Amino acid sequence: MGRISLFLLANFGVLAVLSVSMRVLGVDAWLADQGGFMNLNFLLVFAAIMGFAGSFISLAMSKMLAKRSMGVRIIENPQGEAERWLVDVVNRQASEAGIGMPEVGVFDQPVMNAFATGMNRNNALVAVSTGLLQNMSRDEVEAVLGHEVSHVANGDMVTMGLLQGVLNTFVIFFSRLIGMLIDRVVFRIERGIGPGFWIGSIVAEIVLGIVAAMIAAWFSRRREFRADAGGANLAG
Repeated sequence: MGRISLFLLANFGVLAVLSVSMRVLGVDAWLADQGGFMNLNFLLVFAAIMGFAGSFISLAMSKMLAKRSMGVRIIENPQGEAERWLVDVVNRQASEAGIGMPEVGVFDQPVMNAFATGMNRNNALVAVSTGLLQNMSRDEVEAVLGHEVSHVANGDMVTMGLLQGVLNTFVIFFSRLIGMLIDRVVFRIERGIGPGFWIGSIVAEIVLGIVAAMIAAWFSRRREFRADAGGANLAG
């Protein structure tokens, strides 16, 4: 909860700075002159709600969706020595990382794959594919598990969800702003909303969405490096 609270406070700070900047630049006065529902406060609140709602819903449903989409079988009562070893390794690594014991699962997939997901550090899921278990040595599997447990310990799922919420907010805010500008300058719509707003908003949202995805991918790669380091420590 501490990580979420600090991140949300930082995001509210960003929105406050954005609001002040738009007012200094006269954007709020320009929006007010346009009439209709477009005013700065409404646009900021609308963008923040829409931006974070999807991220939080996805995060809250991540375990359930992962289980269903990947066909993950949760190991509740280990069957055989291999499953017992798998659960024991995750249990030991989770204890060393200072987090609650994640659910451990296996999904039927020939390729070597593994993932971790969940709403928080003490309610996560770590799952590996059958292909990974069949084609890697135990030392290699332990290193992969350490990497995934490190993701959980670092709070990467929550951090990425919150980051995506911030990016979504900026994409929605600026795409609507660009749409309104195109409506007024290009289509010469003086009041209300015309076709330029919808065309400009959609195109701007696509372009800004690509930029946002690139930023998220860059940040995610940095978290991967950190998880690699943490996994190396946990795997010994």
